[in-house]
Amino acid sequence: MSKKIRFHVALVATILLAGAVGFAQSSGEALYKSKCQMCHGAKGLAETPAAKAMKVKPITDPEVKGFTEAKMVEAVRNGMGKMQPYKGKLTDVQINSAVSYFRTFLK
Repeated sequence: MSKKIRFHVALVATILLAGAVGFAQSSGEALYKSKCQMCHGAKGLAETPAAKAMKVKPITDPEVKGFTEAKMVEAVRNGMGKMQPYKGKLTDVQINSAVSYFRTFLK
């Protein structure tokens, strides 16, 4: 009987863990929220006070829309305008995942 109980407890724990992982933020989303959102806004619309002060262009701006993913990665890595460079602060994988998340706002 105890074997059956342990099996069911393990099964329930596995299901709960799988559900929690499904609702977790992607690493790109978490990085964007911690490093980028303060200037670019929750949806990339540059509506924050910092964005307005630094004249950050929203993702809806034709110039920004025209950036390739590679150009965005380069901008994050090396900085652009008043944006600080993240080279040496974030790994290439982190930069790519944050840019990929930012680009979801284009849709």
